[in-house]
Amino acid sequence: MGFSLQQISFEHSNGTPTLSQISLAAQAGECIAIIGPSGSGKTTLLSILATALKPSQGTAEILGEHPWKLSKSSLKLLRSKIGLVHQAPPIPPRQRVITAILAGRLGQWPVWKSILSLIYPVDIAGPQACLERLELADKLFDRCDCLSGGQLQRVGVARVIYQEPQLMLADEPVSAMDPVLSDQTIGVLIEEAKKRNATLVASLHAVDIALRWFPRIIGIRDGQVAFDLPSSEVSESILRELYASELGGLPTQASSTAF
Repeated sequence: MGFSLQQISFEHSNGTPTLSQISLAAQAGECIAIIGPSGSGKTTLLSILATALKPSQGTAEILGEHPWKLSKSSLKLLRSKIGLVHQAPPIPPRQRVITAILAGRLGQWPVWKSILSLIYPVDIAGPQACLERLELADKLFDRCDCLSGGQLQRVGVARVIYQEPQLMLADEPVSAMDPVLSDQTIGVLIEEAKKRNATLVASLHAVDIALRWFPRIIGIRDGQVAFDLPSSEVSESILRELYASELGGLPTQASSTAF
């Protein structure tokens, strides 16, 4: 099970349109990169897939369910199967890294276990193993406000890996990392998706990372799908048309215009 979006549109409460007539589908195990200029609607699209936003129009089937037709308890269960890596992880500054990672399973645990995990870690080996894959194991008991932006992003990735969702979403997950860590982190996400046959959809600013790691690339411009192609068919001319409104050319890992 993956997802299917049919003619999805989204407008903000002030009437400003963000997405228009988006139709996309993905199977379990697919790894997809979404690219496009700033403000094109990438984050809004991921928020709909995460069931955090309800489309203004169209239908969405996610992991075999229609989210906005579900009861509250069924929607909570569906959301426990969806993991979202935020560009700026919503982690309380004074929270410890291990607690932030354990929060990935709060939607799956009974209330008593969730409360206990906030007082004393109910699992240490699991979060530690996730951090080891991201070369961050030495930060397990550190406070999150002592970490750099790139380290916080890796904690966010570790939380989603620990959650073990069927649908993995990542919104600019490596924007605060250097090129080496960016590649390593994307590699871990793809490895995790393949290991569990989970669907991975990542919104990426750096075009070169998307082309290097993802077999399928979706270009979004002005809230619409500009193209949906295998990475091998995404040419320089297609990319330059997609980013025609961006100053400075194609955004890459090294922030150069080289392709």
